[in-house]
Amino acid sequence: MKKALLCLASLAATSLFAAEPPPITGGTLPGPDAKRTDAEVIGEEKAVLTAAPNVPLPIKRKHAVKVIVNLEVREVVKRMADGVDYLFWTFGGEVPGLFIRVREGDQVEFHLANHQSSKMPHNIDLHAVTGPGGGATSSFTAPGHESQFSFKALNPGLYVYHCATAPVGMHVANGMYGLIFVEPKEGLPAVDREYYVMQGDFYTKGKFGEEGLQPFDMEKAVDERPSYVVFNGAVGSLVGDKALKAKVGERVRLFVGNGGPNLMSSFHVIGEIFDKVYQEGGAKVSQEQVQTTVVPAGGSAIVEFGVEVPGTFILVDHALFRAFNKGALAMLKVEGPTNLLVYSGKEVDATYLGDSAFTGAQGKVAALEAQMKKAIAGDPKITAMGKEIIMEKGKRVYSQTCFACHQAEGQGLPGVFPPLAKSDYLMADKARVIRGVIKGQTGEMTVNGQKFNGVMPPVMLNDEQIAQVVTYVMNTWGNSGDIVTLEEVQKIHAESANQ
Repeated sequence: MKKALLCLASLAATSLFAAEPPPITGGTLPGPDAKRTDAEVIGEEKAVLTAAPNVPLPIKRKHAVKVIVNLEVREVVKRMADGVDYLFWTFGGEVPGLFIRVREGDQVEFHLANHQSSKMPHNIDLHAVTGPGGGATSSFTAPGHESQFSFKALNPGLYVYHCATAPVGMHVANGMYGLIFVEPKEGLPAVDREYYVMQGDFYTKGKFGEEGLQPFDMEKAVDERPSYVVFNGAVGSLVGDKALKAKVGERVRLFVGNGGPNLMSSFHVIGEIFDKVYQEGGAKVSQEQVQTTVVPAGGSAIVEFGVEVPGTFILVDHALFRAFNKGALAMLKVEGPTNLLVYSGKEVDATYLGDSAFTGAQGKVAALEAQMKKAIAGDPKITAMGKEIIMEKGKRVYSQTCFACHQAEGQGLPGVFPPLAKSDYLMADKARVIRGVIKGQTGEMTVNGQKFNGVMPPVMLNDEQIAQVVTYVMNTWGNSGDIVTLEEVQKIHAESANQ
């Protein structure tokens, strides 16, 4: 019965396009000498769609065309975080969905295909569409079917699109959102770099970082308690080798969206000012010299800024626990010559990092792991393999928790955060290191002959994660040490609790 109803719904949706579509006004140029007007639709082209963080090239033509957009819905398992997978529902196999760029006045012929492997029907609501449901009423598409509708791109601006099939919140929460940019007729001022960054909140049965394939949790979604808040569909999607890139002297434009489904975003780039903000995705600059701009759920913003000095700039949702504990953190790496007049390199604002003061969490003892350790204790080869596994897990913890202060290669920040690489302080006392991670550390210390006097807050990790990350840092970047065991951490944790 359910399958029959689904087929009937699909047939009803498809029948909307059974009739011959009306002709597109001005679709043919009358003659070689005829004067083109901006209102005419002249010619036809296939839209180039790009996966985040890439953006299609700016539109150079000065007239409207018929643009054909082909977008496929796929339900795919993808990485949410290291060791964590999730069944995403996607537009184009990506979260966020593929970026669509058209010009004001274009006639858009939209094709939505739902892959035959999908388990659910889907549709699309484009906020750029003037019409019932933003196209949703004309695009309900069953698995293995394709729908088509057309619309005129009347209003310039940056618009969200998303699935609007019931339950709408669930479809959006599973990753079904993206951006469509209707470029103004006159275009936007030229910049050197354009990037696509979109935030979303996700609701999994497991807590943040809990490994395995995680199912969707409707109760958390209704209560607006996300396990993850991320940019571009995953923790770490824009860090390290995947970071955005620019060079000193260039201008950068970010097309920023927020799929939600629940949370507003306080979008901020640490160490930069937005020279221009197209607030709420409108076509005109609404504000200049902005520190943080609000991007509502189901909304967008365009921000532009110049980069004057080199370094790694951190993009965050300035609701900081989301950034440092739920994944809403990205990087912009800028290369080029220093400019000491702009930034001396001696003054470091660590406020955003220092606000992440957390209480250590009691870890859980895994009985099976204890049995495994006992069984393999006498086999050096297996012991070595076990160390490699711990190192890989420690690397994951480090990249999610520690790299912002101590940097990707453990080099630290001069005068502020001591280096972990080739650290005499680190290697002198393993118990002191473990205690510092559990309880935090303040006061002066000397590392590799240099004095540091800062604050390291306690980190919100369980005992197993502490053992993993300390093992990693004590065996990386020129350091050579032993495995830090769970039992060692538990013992020091218990002693610290009694002090």
